[in-house]
Amino acid sequence: MSIAFVHLSDIHFGQERGGVVVLHDDAKARLIEDLSAVIEGLPEKKAAGILITGDIAYAGKADEYKVAALWLDKVAAAAKCAITDIMVVPGNHDIDRDEISSSAEWQLSEIQTNGETALDKFLANDRDRAVLYARFTSYIPFAEAYNCSMDCRGGLASKRVVQLATGRFLQFIGLNSALVCNKKDKEGGLLLGARQRVLPIEPSQELVVLCHHPLHWLQDSDDAGRFVRSRARVFISGHEHKPAVRIDAIEAGCDLMTLEAGATVPPAAEGPFTYTYNVIEFAWDHVGDRLKVTVHPRAWNDYKKRFGDDPVRLGGREPVHFLGCPNFRKAPLIQPAAAASVMEASEPVAAHSETPGWTEEDAVVPADYPLVLLRFFRDLTDGQRLAVLVKLGGLPPNWSDASSHALERQILDALVLAGKIEELKQAIDEQRNPSQK
Repeated sequence: MSIAFVHLSDIHFGQERGGVVVLHDDAKARLIEDLSAVIEGLPEKKAAGILITGDIAYAGKADEYKVAALWLDKVAAAAKCAITDIMVVPGNHDIDRDEISSSAEWQLSEIQTNGETALDKFLANDRDRAVLYARFTSYIPFAEAYNCSMDCRGGLASKRVVQLATGRFLQFIGLNSALVCNKKDKEGGLLLGARQRVLPIEPSQELVVLCHHPLHWLQDSDDAGRFVRSRARVFISGHEHKPAVRIDAIEAGCDLMTLEAGATVPPAAEGPFTYTYNVIEFAWDHVGDRLKVTVHPRAWNDYKKRFGDDPVRLGGREPVHFLGCPNFRKAPLIQPAAAASVMEASEPVAAHSETPGWTEEDAVVPADYPLVLLRFFRDLTDGQRLAVLVKLGGLPPNWSDASSHALERQILDALVLAGKIEELKQAIDEQRNPSQK
């Protein structure tokens, strides 16, 4: 059994002008049609989720994310996954350059010059940190809606775990390579920082790392590269719009697959660039206790004006790769017969997320919580969200202080843990449809 994900990157909602709007809208519609056909050809006839490696928007504006969300609902329907089963990381186009103040310009210049020392100094100060993250003002609630909380203290952009088989898991980790993006970025000038580049090691779990920029765009690329090479099994990036795949044998029984994405909607669909996306299947190879990765590359056929197989950019029509997995081997080996019966009897844990707000170890997340989270952050304005939290007692009626998405998420989680999810649903409905009050 395999678990499939739709992989999109560099969609650039909002870049279109004039007749290009029609061209891009047509390509996006054809992608949905093509995806439906690809999904029907998969063993499970459905995807577990959608992975997006940055540049969802073009200028980091709220209206761009609203349009993107509506289209992603259609993509999820074609993939036969829930509209909440989406994982995102930010790209350089997901920052709002209008939010780069003079203070932010100075901070980013200092980080460019002094590297991680300057970054750590700004992250340690609440006001400096707020200035630094103001560039993500519209991206943050969009990502939060999909349970991809951006750690605004310099940490990860998202994290999720899926189960391949009994005792065999993939941990998806999203990096914020746009953390120090400015109005103009230079290759080798960006920075992850230690809070992101130190990747975890867990027996039975292998890492799939999502990052918008390839590593050579980073100041700390050498150290980040060593962590990726030694601890990740798959590294997926976007940004350069040049699809490529490479397998590196790190050491005996340890491999790294690097997948560089094309652009789902490139700024100019001509020359070497075209509309592309991938469907990626992950499976456990019980014979070698390895990870089997099958890539279904799709690209725009300009002669036929539709998507089709891409037999060139990623090494073949459906390249299959077997990756040595040292963390799988650190956990007890499952016998093939037992594994098969367990896998046939149970569904993959798609989008089983480590929700940042949950603090009680034995807390049970309600099954409908992801949809409530999506509606709260995606469908409500800032004022409407505060109104919901005030009505349910999460905030006092006379609340006048500045809020943050992290605070809103913390209160939302607390309300759910207190058993108020049905009241939350009703309050959200009332804000979206005032006539229901």
